Amino acid sequence: MLSLMISDIHKSWAWVAILSNAFAGVWALAAHKIMPLRTRALWWFTGLAQFTIFVQVTLGVIMVNKNKLEFPAFHAFYGFVAIMVVAIIYSYRLQLKSRVYLLYGFGGLFLMGLGIRAMLVGQA
Repeated sequence: MLSLMISDIHKSWAWVAILSNAFAGVWALAAHKIMPLRTRALWWFTGLAQFTIFVQVTLGVIMVNKNKLEFPAFHAFYGFVAIMVVAIIYSYRLQLKSRVYLLYGFGGLFLMGLGIRAMLVGQA
């Protein structure tokens, strides 16, 4: 029962992670050109969107460990790469201070792409 619930949450939460990172990425790219979009809310939302990646990977790890499941070859790989991408984006924020909106914009879209790819591989 609990394992089925975790599996359903993992599948549904994938969309939360994908769409929130897509929106954060588009917002950051727009903020690069449109000054009024450069608000504190952008950074809060971006942080929240990136946190959804950690929640998604944690749910997947719990699901696999609790049920001793086999997962498709690259499904977990994409999840862990997404966590590393969040860390890399964060580590470059000071070096790319003049282009920080581009960094987080393209980073958010890249995270969205990793999430979509993980979903497609996970369905196989």
